[in-house]
Amino acid sequence: MAGHSKWANIQHRKGKQDKLRSKLFSKLAKEITVAAKMGDPDPEKNPRLRLAVKAAKSQSMPKDVIDRAIKKSQGGDAADYTEIRYEGYGPNGIAVIVEAMTDNLNRTASNVRSYFTKHGGNLGTTGSVSFMFDRVGEITYPASAGDADTVMMAAIEAGADDVESDDEGHWIYCADTALNEVSEALEKVLGESTESKLVWKPQNRTDVDLDTAQKLMKLIDALEEDDDVQTVTANFDVPEDVAAQL
Repeated sequence: MAGHSKWANIQHRKGKQDKLRSKLFSKLAKEITVAAKMGDPDPEKNPRLRLAVKAAKSQSMPKDVIDRAIKKSQGGDAADYTEIRYEGYGPNGIAVIVEAMTDNLNRTASNVRSYFTKHGGNLGTTGSVSFMFDRVGEITYPASAGDADTVMMAAIEAGADDVESDDEGHWIYCADTALNEVSEALEKVLGESTESKLVWKPQNRTDVDLDTAQKLMKLIDALEEDDDVQTVTANFDVPEDVAAQL
C-alpha cells in the first residue's frame, strides 16, 4: 500500500475548496443536471446521477440546491453541454489532464490553451498524456473507517483492485465499470463512503521542487477557476520538506 498523493492532502488542508465553494457548487450542479438529463432523474435508477449527488453531498451542498439541479434537467432551458478532455504538460513536463463540460467548445479550448501557455506548460493532443494514467473508480473513506488491514480486506471482498492508506484516510480503487457495485458492497461493511467517483489515477508520480510546485499550483488554480473545467489531474507529488514551504 502506498500513501495517497500528499498533494491532494495539501490542497485539502489549505481549505482550497472552501475558498472556491460557490464555484465548486456550480460545477457540481452542472454535473447533476447533465447526468439527470442523460438518464433517469431518479438517482436510484441512474448510476451517474447517484455519484454526482453523492459528490455534492460530500461537499455539503444543500438538498434544495441538488433538487433544483435535477429539476433543471427536465426543463427546456437546460443548456446542452459537451464533455471534452484536454491533455498537456505543465512546468517541468508534468502531465496534466483537464476534464471540461461546455456549451462553447471554441471558448473552452482557447481558455485552456492560454492557461497552459501562461503558466509554463503546453497543451497537447488527445492521448498525449492519458496513457500515463489509468481510468478507475476511487472510493474514499476517513481514517476512522478502520485500520489499513481491515479496509484492505473489505476492499478485496468487495472486488476492489488496490487500496492506499495513510493517516489522512483510505482510497480504494476499482475498475471504472465496477464503481457502483464495489461502492455498494463496501458500504455494507464500512458504512457510507466520503466520496465515490471516476478519476484519472497516475501510474507514477514525480516529486517536484518548490519552484515547480508553485508554478503547478498557479496552473491548476487557473484551470480550476474556469467555469467550464470540472476536474484537473496531474502526475506529481510534493515532498514533505517542500510542502512545509508552500
